Amino acid sequence: MPKTSQPVLDRLAEQIKTMRYSPRTASSYIHWTRQFLKYHHPRQPSEMGMPEVQQFLTYLAKEKNASVATQNQALSALVFLYRHVLDTPLDTRGVTAARTSSPRRMPVVLTREEAIAVIDALQDTDRLAAGLMYGSGLRVMEALRLRVGDIDFAERRIAVRDGNGAFDRTTPLPEALARSMDAHLHLVKGMHEKDLAEGYGAVYLPPALEQEHPQGHKDWAWQYVFPAGSRSLDPQSGAVRRHHVHETSVQKAIRSAAHRAGVTKHVTPHVLRHSFAAHLLQAGYDIRLVQALLGHKDIKTTMIYTQMVERDPQVVRSPLDE
Repeated sequence: MPKTSQPVLDRLAEQIKTMRYSPRTASSYIHWTRQFLKYHHPRQPSEMGMPEVQQFLTYLAKEKNASVATQNQALSALVFLYRHVLDTPLDTRGVTAARTSSPRRMPVVLTREEAIAVIDALQDTDRLAAGLMYGSGLRVMEALRLRVGDIDFAERRIAVRDGNGAFDRTTPLPEALARSMDAHLHLVKGMHEKDLAEGYGAVYLPPALEQEHPQGHKDWAWQYVFPAGSRSLDPQSGAVRRHHVHETSVQKAIRSAAHRAGVTKHVTPHVLRHSFAAHLLQAGYDIRLVQALLGHKDIKTTMIYTQMVERDPQVVRSPLDE
């Protein structure tokens, strides 16, 4: 990057840190701002506005064949830059940049037998996490970010805090997982008590909660259900904490388990969540209930599963068999 652009990136990084955005979001916003500045070099962002942003989005679509999701990610980064760093909010109404078309694909869904086979091919933490994705409809990061206090054994339910879209919801805790989850938490508690005895035991808390509960970061209820095997240094605060298991390890474990189970479909953690939704609809549950359990804002997102169920050859009876 030209040296003249570095101050803008530094200010952006500082603002992201001040607003306590996640490291993943910070990395994305800095990346797309850097790409935007490189594309329009030597012009400075203060000299530009929505026309230049639209030009950049069109470039991503036509020259880089970027997906709609990628364009939206880039746009979010630039909206943040202009609103919170340059103090000149963009007017994004009626964005006219060329948008790449997203082919509508049906989600991969496992049969119940395939899902159980994949889960049975896993062990320990990976098995429990995968069980929650299929049995409770959790996204991989929702499962890994669960806190001990989010699990209600008495009511057999799970509270999903700050899910996708930044709102909370509840979903069932499968009876089939309750006993193994209880045993798992017993081991996790032993790990936490050992950390406390060694002068550690803290976990990351969102800023608002940290202010409300100054000592909450060491409370048992706020510990991760799936903690990492070792403590690590928080790059933002400098504190030594025990983070949750990294999602890539779970993703790799599930892919390997599918191979061992002889499942030839392309299996990812999200496929287990797809299967949760499809199987509930196949069982006759109301689509509005499934929408709430999945945490979808728009029912149109959930409706893709109804289309899939209607087309499922195991559900539709062939006219030759009538």
